[in-house]
Amino acid sequence: MSNKKGRTGAVRKKGLGKGVGSGGQGRQALEGRGPTPRAEDREYHPAAKAKAARERYEAAKARHQGGAGGGGGRGSNTRKTDESELVTGRNAVLEALRTKIPATTLYIAARIEMDDRMREIMRIATNRGVAVLEVMRQELDRMTDRDTVHQGVVLKVPPMEYAHPMDLLEDTLDRGETPLFVALDGVTDPRNLGAIIRSVGAFGGQGVIVPQRRTASLNSASWKTSAGAAARIPVARASNLTQTLKELKKQGLFVVGLDGDGDVSLPGLDLAGRPLVIVVGSEGKGLSRLVTETCDAIVSIPISAVTESLNAGIAASVALYEVSKLRAAEAAESAAAE
Repeated sequence: MSNKKGRTGAVRKKGLGKGVGSGGQGRQALEGRGPTPRAEDREYHPAAKAKAARERYEAAKARHQGGAGGGGGRGSNTRKTDESELVTGRNAVLEALRTKIPATTLYIAARIEMDDRMREIMRIATNRGVAVLEVMRQELDRMTDRDTVHQGVVLKVPPMEYAHPMDLLEDTLDRGETPLFVALDGVTDPRNLGAIIRSVGAFGGQGVIVPQRRTASLNSASWKTSAGAAARIPVARASNLTQTLKELKKQGLFVVGLDGDGDVSLPGLDLAGRPLVIVVGSEGKGLSRLVTETCDAIVSIPISAVTESLNAGIAASVALYEVSKLRAAEAAESAAAE
């Protein structure tokens, strides 16, 4: 009689209980452990690290804002209810700190590469008592606009203040300077505004005038494009641009509009040495009808036939350069005559 109990591979079944395989012992091994934890609750998972970084950022922000509005838990909605602006980029942040623009918080990306600009930014911010927070780079990405290159540094400043056009004129005359302003008519891209502010500063202008509605505003994009010039060149806001231009004309300023179909050519502009307002229209629609009728002259910039038009920022820069060059030549002639 053979011994079946000792036969290799023989299995004696004792009932209908669990068998060997994934449906038996596997379920028994998992019994009592509960559901699988979420990714953000697993200590070493990237999602958990991101969650911890968000919590640290919200806690720090609540401390430095005095817990306004309940502090944490609001995430990116803070910018929607807070009128403060964010200045981004190393050049813009450094210029804002150098010119002592009021600032509340400086955000620095963790493990940022330090160069001369960053060292000066840290030094000025520390000396002025500006709160410095080190945050993850992803947090800076979330705080700023999607197309903004923050270079690992963001400065939070109070809402930008606008001057009054007549105050802008009065301050310029008090300094004994010949007014040279740029007014924007329908320019809605803040980067164009920033570029124009930068050009005004580069070519001896004293300010920019924008209408109250349907125009670009001073924000982080315009600040960055201006490369910090927005800290030195005032921007005035006009409740009605046409009426403001008429008032400036009464004060002795000449108003010239830029348009490709203008009947006066920019090179050698006779009005360059006079108190001047250069009006720049939008790239698509150009100058509005009422503004066009208010201008003393409509000036065109000669360009090659292969290019249909120049954008607002470039057109303003070219016009300001030409006026600056003509004024310098006139000043040199006057000095030689004396």
